[in-house]
Amino acid sequence: MDPRVTFRLFVTIGLAVALIGALWALADGSAGAGPGGLAKADPDPKAAAVTMPAAATSLPSVQLHATIASNPCAQAAVQQALSSGGEDAVVAAFGGGAAFRAAVAAGNAPCVNLSDPNRDWVVVNKARPLSPLTFAPTSFGDPALTVDGAGSLRSDVSQALDRLSAAADAAGVGTIALASGYRSYDTQVQTYSGQVAQYGQAQGDALSARPGHSEHQTGLAADVVSCAGGCGDIDSFGGTAAGAWVAANGWQYGFIVRYVAGQTPITGYDPEPWHLRYVGVPLATAYHDGGYTTLEQFFGLAAAPAYAG
Repeated sequence: MDPRVTFRLFVTIGLAVALIGALWALADGSAGAGPGGLAKADPDPKAAAVTMPAAATSLPSVQLHATIASNPCAQAAVQQALSSGGEDAVVAAFGGGAAFRAAVAAGNAPCVNLSDPNRDWVVVNKARPLSPLTFAPTSFGDPALTVDGAGSLRSDVSQALDRLSAAADAAGVGTIALASGYRSYDTQVQTYSGQVAQYGQAQGDALSARPGHSEHQTGLAADVVSCAGGCGDIDSFGGTAAGAWVAANGWQYGFIVRYVAGQTPITGYDPEPWHLRYVGVPLATAYHDGGYTTLEQFFGLAAAPAYAG
């Protein structure tokens, strides 16, 4: 190899090593030296005293509180009332009408069957047929005031209607008479068929229930008329003083007006101010106090504007 090449290689390597060493020295001494390698003055202790947050060594514990949904059906008083008491006793065991309604609507009352036609709280509509379809009450009674062909009611409902009529008369709006009460399955076949024949299918379904879907079949429903100075007909009842009084006070005797104006999209029926439905005083009170206008809303059920098929 040419000696000049060897010399140049050694010089290049040497310069590189020297440069690396200088850089290393600068890096190592930069913390304590200023420009030109002079030692820096000690920094201001106050400026250097930076407080750092303490490192987290653990997470705070999380307290969970679970609330178990109430099931009034598990209470001994409710079980006893269901087995041996009437509907009012069951509602009382739940803590009253409002508590009963709240438990049922929330799904916390599996022992309450809204499809049981023997109970005051049964809900019958176009989506909820009676079971069995040919159901009939086991007791019947005739109210003191009826019009020809009115039929009967369940015996306790008949007595409640007598109390309602007497109270209406005492209030100065005249007595109230039953115009149509219990209808058997076969009777409802005739009633419904007559409406459809006269008005057509769609209007017939808005005016009358199909057999097996009628509240009248339970013995809990009463179509009534005003008998102030002579009994009128059901179509005029809503415009009478008795009709207004019943709408405002019927709940005190266990009755609600089942089909009111503005609720056809829920009930599926045109308004019927004459159609009273007995649910018992405790539930009627909760219905009134809560401002409800349909049983579907009261119990948290789906609207039933039309039949399934």
